[in-house]
Amino acid sequence: MRGNDQQTDHLFSYISPEQRVPQDHPLRPIREMVDSALRGLSPAFEEMYSWTGRPSIPPEQLLRALLLQILFSVRSERMLMEQLEYNLLFRWFVGLSMDDDVWVPTVFTKNRDRLLAGDIANRFFARVSAEAKRRGLLSDDHFTVDGTLLEAWASFKSFKRREGPADQRPPDDPGNPTVDFHGEKRSNATHQSTTDPDARLYKKGKGRPAQLAYLGHLLMENRHGLVVDTDLTPADGYGERDAAFRMAERLAGDHRVTIGADKAYDMREVIDAFRAMNVTPHVAQYGETAHRRSAIDGRTTRHPGYTVSQQVRKRVEEIFGWMKTVGLLRKLRHRGGPKVGWIFTFTAAAYNLVRMRKLAEAPA
Repeated sequence: MRGNDQQTDHLFSYISPEQRVPQDHPLRPIREMVDSALRGLSPAFEEMYSWTGRPSIPPEQLLRALLLQILFSVRSERMLMEQLEYNLLFRWFVGLSMDDDVWVPTVFTKNRDRLLAGDIANRFFARVSAEAKRRGLLSDDHFTVDGTLLEAWASFKSFKRREGPADQRPPDDPGNPTVDFHGEKRSNATHQSTTDPDARLYKKGKGRPAQLAYLGHLLMENRHGLVVDTDLTPADGYGERDAAFRMAERLAGDHRVTIGADKAYDMREVIDAFRAMNVTPHVAQYGETAHRRSAIDGRTTRHPGYTVSQQVRKRVEEIFGWMKTVGLLRKLRHRGGPKVGWIFTFTAAAYNLVRMRKLAEAPA
């Protein structure tokens, strides 16, 4: 018999969002790991907020919402709030009941500086890494370092001369004026973006276009491909080297470790610095075999572990790919080095959560 399409609104609902989410939903194990990490951050949250005044939106809910934005590739906070209005899965993950009001998008704008000042992204990343270590998922011996270009939220029109007379001509279009910089020599020494002053004009390689960008760097452990450290530098020729030094210093300990890298790190100063830190540089050799001039010699390449590192190090590109496509970092949505570094680290923590869930589901 055909059912009746009569639509009536119920006055009361006795089913909670918790009951609506299947027990085998992929977000459930992620929510458990996130809640464990946020409980460890409770003392840090207490330091960030005053003991007087009106209660704020819990920072735990803000961070869960930002994680959803990354995991589901939501383009803006405004669209995220729209999803929270009617998406029961999102409400359950954030911790909102069916009747709770949804915040306005400017909540994130007002609280972003507070989360940045409290270094919450690095602390959350450290908590997630500690959980991975507790599960025995992190390697203590073999790692990979690499960097990637992050396009800044700024256009070439904003890249203007630091000093000099301003253009007095009225714009042809006040909303989107035409800018003619043909034949003008522009460089980071003489020009700066008015939209994002921390962004730098950078070209990744020969034949590649110059972009206003940052450089994001990761240190990956080779056992399961988890991120163990992050860094952000201005886009210049020294960013990858400087970030590699800092992450190697934070990694250095009593026992020797290996760090794999591509041929961009095959420089004498990099190799010597690694060895001084008790790090064996498993760096790809630069140049063709017949005319190779490399800082890596047979002392390193003759070992089987060097070949393994060269194979495994390519997995770091999978992390960059996930962060740029799913995590929406191909074109940044934040301005300023500190905010870009914050979201870069937070996105790396989100990747680790997804990776850890998949590893937990993998057959032993």
